[in-house]
Amino acid sequence: MEKKFFDYIIHGGDYNPDQWINTPEIWDEDMRLMKLAHVNSATVGIFSWAMLEPEEGVYNFEWLDRILGKLHENGIDVILATPSGARPAWLAQKYPEVLRVEENGIRNEYGVRHNHCITSPVYREKVRNINRKLAERYKDHPAVKMWHISNEYSGECHCELCQEAFREWLKKYYHNSLDELNFKWWNGFWSHTITDWSQINSPKYRGENHISAMKLCWDRFVSESHISFYENEIAPLREITPHIPVTTNLMRMRDGINYQELAKKMDLVSWDNYPHWDKGENIEQALETAFYHDMFRSMKSGQPFFMMESTPSQVNWHDVNKLPKPGMQELSSIQAVAHGADSVQYFQWRKSRGGHEKYHGAVVDHCGHENTRVFRDITRLGEKLEKLSDVVGKYSQSRVAVVFDWENTWATKYFHGFNNINRDYRAECIKWYAPLWKKGVTADIISQDDDFSKYDLVIAPFLYMLKDGTDKKIEEYVENGGNFVATYLTGLVDKDDLCFLGGFPANNLKKVFGIWHEDTDALPEGMKNSVLYNGKNYDVVHVCDIIHANEAEVLEKYGKDFYADYPAVTVNSYGKGKAYYVAFRNDDDFAENFLSQFDIRPDADIKLSPDVYMRKRGELIFVMNFSDEERTVTLDKEYTNVITDEKINGEVKLCVSGYLVLK
Repeated sequence: MEKKFFDYIIHGGDYNPDQWINTPEIWDEDMRLMKLAHVNSATVGIFSWAMLEPEEGVYNFEWLDRILGKLHENGIDVILATPSGARPAWLAQKYPEVLRVEENGIRNEYGVRHNHCITSPVYREKVRNINRKLAERYKDHPAVKMWHISNEYSGECHCELCQEAFREWLKKYYHNSLDELNFKWWNGFWSHTITDWSQINSPKYRGENHISAMKLCWDRFVSESHISFYENEIAPLREITPHIPVTTNLMRMRDGINYQELAKKMDLVSWDNYPHWDKGENIEQALETAFYHDMFRSMKSGQPFFMMESTPSQVNWHDVNKLPKPGMQELSSIQAVAHGADSVQYFQWRKSRGGHEKYHGAVVDHCGHENTRVFRDITRLGEKLEKLSDVVGKYSQSRVAVVFDWENTWATKYFHGFNNINRDYRAECIKWYAPLWKKGVTADIISQDDDFSKYDLVIAPFLYMLKDGTDKKIEEYVENGGNFVATYLTGLVDKDDLCFLGGFPANNLKKVFGIWHEDTDALPEGMKNSVLYNGKNYDVVHVCDIIHANEAEVLEKYGKDFYADYPAVTVNSYGKGKAYYVAFRNDDDFAENFLSQFDIRPDADIKLSPDVYMRKRGELIFVMNFSDEERTVTLDKEYTNVITDEKINGEVKLCVSGYLVLK
């Protein structure tokens, strides 16, 4: 399967020529340096609103005309940005209602980025106006190949406009019925019954902040408001430039926006990738980054994504901003391509002379020339990326999926009970993804709304909240021959955080898994239970369900405490498939041992050394060394090294941060 937006891997990134408007000779030098670095794309205009519209209704596009012309003349494509991420000062001064109100009730003054109310009709109108002007002017420009919408949507507003919009959202969500809202929020508890919609405000630390169903509704409202804001932004672009695809750059993990829903409105998914390679925890960072690459790839059924930002060297926002070791940036970029990226892009092209990010890494340093290690590294990578055009547009197909559901991150964060200190839904999902990654198996990261039927194995760790119909969906999947793995605290509440009655897990899942979950024990730090599995003893930490096997076969039991000999791992044959339940948390390699029973084939039969990882995309196999030492791999047949065009076989050495691309 294939979907191409370009015929080559995009190599480039954020270009801010308006910072150098008074030194036009730098523009000419940028053209020379971009070609030297094998850069083929520039993302322009992300923070240019004040330059484009210096006064309300007064537009200045001449500088942008010139720079787009220069880029096109030099064979460099343009991803043109809309500028809503940072509004001009005149807009905030004339229309102060566009500025956000914080949770404390105080309206922000002008400053920073994304300091705007996403509900404000004025701000939405001004954004739509400037976007329309951009679309009308550049709809036929030969350089413009894609729209970059705003920048890293984030944050929330608690102004009266948002309060009223939240109330209207709740009226729609609960069918204009306060009785339904009071029931779903269980407001009889603590005498919190609502008698008028005006009594509802956004959750705040100084007000209502203990009703988890309310906080779930606020998260959904904020997320849908961002999506609505995005749709408002792209409306004139869709109308005037339907032939130009649109995207927006997502971040690694932004709880306040359901990226799985926002992605549905995008032509392709883009995200900003900033692993902490400088902290010396390369394997952990490589694992987490692989998980996110696969998550963003899976948001559009395996379609390739863009890595819209990365750093060519160091960032400026850690407490200590150490330079990554030589070769690490290149390996990080290759990892992105291996997992489905059709672009390698940087923030930014040229370092700013002043401002907040003047010490953030860039391709061109303050020295202004090409004689730096970073520039040479980027040039070398650009040359290599030109040899990898065969993967462009290629989907990655998988028979295994890990369920990571965005709304479940909210639900697992808000409930009070069991272990309130050691509870991390995202980490639990990554833990079950890790054995697949280590083995070289392509795995999708999906939501509970996605189709399970195309997978042989679905793993759903800590699926605490079930949306409407998910239990039936799991039942049908297993009944039709699928293998489904669930873990502790599965199926306790519905989408409004109301506990299911009749015993856990929810509804028909008790018969699917063949168990009844009676109770849950929480273990303080340092206290452990144990489970013997496949001849190895595993620590049980932090949380464990006490379950009864009804129809299920007991694979292993707890080792001690009053629930010694209670089931800890079960399997139930249901229809043509099997449902597995792992009732406890383990932070060691239990997941790897457990998943070894399934016939999960790696992408290739290459023998990998520790800390060397593999991914196949299209016809190319990427082998990557994330260790701090030289490693070897043993090839199962003769391959062509795509980078060097050499034939290789047998045992091959990989240097530190080294990699192979094989065909």
